[in-house]
Amino acid sequence: MRFGLSRLARLALSAFLVTGAAAGAQQLPPIEPPQPLPSAHHETPTLRVTANEVLVPTLVEKRDGDVVYGLKPDDFVLEDNGVPQKIRVQEEMDTAPVSLVVAVEEGGVSALEFAKLAKLGPLLDLFLSDGRSQAALVGFDSRPHLIRDYTHSSEEVGEALKHLQPGNGGDAILDTVSYAVDLLESEPKEYRRVLLLVSEERDHGSKHTKPEQLIKKIGRSDVLVLSVSFSPSRAELLHDMKDSGDERTLNMISPLIMLVQAFKKNVSKEVAHMSGGEYTTFTGDKAFEQRVVDGAKHARNRYLITFSPSDPTPGLHAIRVGTAQDYGARIVARANYWLAPEQ
Repeated sequence: MRFGLSRLARLALSAFLVTGAAAGAQQLPPIEPPQPLPSAHHETPTLRVTANEVLVPTLVEKRDGDVVYGLKPDDFVLEDNGVPQKIRVQEEMDTAPVSLVVAVEEGGVSALEFAKLAKLGPLLDLFLSDGRSQAALVGFDSRPHLIRDYTHSSEEVGEALKHLQPGNGGDAILDTVSYAVDLLESEPKEYRRVLLLVSEERDHGSKHTKPEQLIKKIGRSDVLVLSVSFSPSRAELLHDMKDSGDERTLNMISPLIMLVQAFKKNVSKEVAHMSGGEYTTFTGDKAFEQRVVDGAKHARNRYLITFSPSDPTPGLHAIRVGTAQDYGARIVARANYWLAPEQ
């Protein structure tokens, strides 16, 4: 009986995708290789995730919300494609300044959320309170644009958030995340780089960035993505396929292809999980504010774990982080990274 329901769900999903593709055919990315987006900074980014070292921001949080402090390298277990790795853990967790890019959707139905976004300014003090940290504001519809360049003042960003203008029907999340990563990678390497993305779940209209490109870009960067999504799906279309007979087929599909499909379903969620960040949804004002407060607290209370891959095979690598002892805690860490071929 479960198999029958699973097949029905797949047929419904296929019909939905076919209908959606026909309606939005003009918004699909071009077949030819996309051109890079212009950046507000022209310096060549310096990536801290290389073939020699991978950075894995890791949050260890108890069920009551308290962060577990004082863990050492021996307290963690990290696997790269299932193989345990020798790791290093940075001792200081929350002393580094933050470079923050706030990317807010202005296209589609996002104008309904502008009143909530207008209240975001004071909450940014949670990121900028040390006096060294800084934030930039990016808006986007069918393409991203820089609204406010880096500033130490949450008031300046907050004022810009009060004057957002409705855009067109586009929701170019792929292009925007790529653009924001470029902005963050131009910042000094000692800064923690954080992207706060407020948007819908699905991309509509990105023309410069394909899912595969963004997967590789996020996988090579050390940007932490905190996604706060509105208009969330009321139900998950993907079901537990463990007993449906589909697992045998999926095991034949490469991890990259599976991740691309997940990006098409909910790019906001997947970029957050891939980077080691967090994905949440909201409906009311209080829920939105609490999501931002939680994200700011968690961003500064992550362990910075690094390791040199024992297997330097190029491509997408899966990471699993656990603890040697059961602390009854929730562990949030990056799920993947991309290892480029040596030049």
